[in-house]
Amino acid sequence: MKLQELVRPNILRLTPYSCARNEFNGMNAHVFLDANENPYNANLNRYPDPLQEDLKKEIAKVKGVPAENIFLGNGSDEAIDLIYRIFCEPRVDNVVAIAPTYGMYEVCADINDVEYRPVLLDEDFQLDADKLLEACDAHTKVIWICSPNNPTGNLLERQQIEKVLTTFQGIVVVDEAYSDFAQERPFRYELANYPNIIVLNTFSKAWACAAIRLGMAFASNDIISLFNKVKYPYNVNLLTQEKAIEILHSPAKIQQWLSIITTERAHLLPAIGELPICQHIYPTDSNFFLVRVTDADDIYRYLVERGIIVRNRNRVALCGNCLRITVGTPQENCELLSALRQYKS
Repeated sequence: MKLQELVRPNILRLTPYSCARNEFNGMNAHVFLDANENPYNANLNRYPDPLQEDLKKEIAKVKGVPAENIFLGNGSDEAIDLIYRIFCEPRVDNVVAIAPTYGMYEVCADINDVEYRPVLLDEDFQLDADKLLEACDAHTKVIWICSPNNPTGNLLERQQIEKVLTTFQGIVVVDEAYSDFAQERPFRYELANYPNIIVLNTFSKAWACAAIRLGMAFASNDIISLFNKVKYPYNVNLLTQEKAIEILHSPAKIQQWLSIITTERAHLLPAIGELPICQHIYPTDSNFFLVRVTDADDIYRYLVERGIIVRNRNRVALCGNCLRITVGTPQENCELLSALRQYKS
C-alpha cells in the first residue's frame, strides 16, 4: 500500500507551522528580530533548532542510521502519539498490538479515539504473526510490536516480526527501547528493506538519561517528513539537546554501565530463583526481568514498606502474580535480596 493511502487526509492537506528558525536555515544570519525573543540572556533566550540537526548528526554516528531518517521527540511517547495522529482516523481506524506490552500504546489509542486490538502472546511470551494479522481488517493502520518486550523482558522471534513486516499493508512499529541490553541485530538497520517500519528507541534506558525526555524514531525519509510536519515547532528543548550530545560523547561510560548491569542481571536472577517466594523467572534480554511469585500484591506492599519499589504486574494479561524488577546497582540489588529473604507470607 502506498504511504499516502495510509495517512489521514487532513494530514496530507496540512500546511505545517513555519517557525523563524526554519525560514533562515542555512543563511548567515546574526541579527534576530523575527521571533519576538528577549535579546538578553544569551543562548537560553533563543528558540532551539526545531529539527535538532547537530544532535541528529551525533546520533547517526552512534546508531548507524542517516540523520535524515531520524525523528527526535519528547520521549518515545511523543512519537507514539504522532503515529496515531498521522495515520489513524478517530472512530474509523484501528491498531493491533501484542499483549502484554507497553501501556502507552493503548493509552494513546484511547486519547486519539482509535480502537485498540490486543492479541495475546503465547505462554512463552512469543508472538504468532498469523494471529496478529488475523486481527487486522481494512481499517487497521498500525501494528505495535515491542522487542525486547515490556513487561516480559524477552526478545520476540525475529522471523515472526519479519513475517508481519512483509505481509501487513500498513505501518509496523518495532519498539526497541531495550535493544542495547540484547544481542540481536536491531531492526533500525533494516529501514531500506522495510519501507513500512518505524523503529523506536530512547535515551531513557541504556543511555541513563530518562530525565532529559528524549526519544527517537527511525524510519524512511517520507515517514520522517510526516513526523516533522505534524510535531510541535520546538518539541525538543536546547538543554535536552546539549545533554544528549554530551552523553553521546561518552561511549566508554555507557559500555561500562551496560557491562555492570548485565553482570548484575546474571547474578540477580539465580539468587531470586532460589527464594521460596519464586515460582518462575522468565528469560530476559533487558535491564529488567519478570518473576512469578507466591503473592505479588502482598510482596509488593512488603517491599514498599521497606522503601523498595518494583512494578506489580499482577493485573496485566498473562502476568498473574508477577513482579517486574529492574536491575539496579550492586548495593540496590543486595538490599532487594536481603528484604525478600526476610519476607514471611
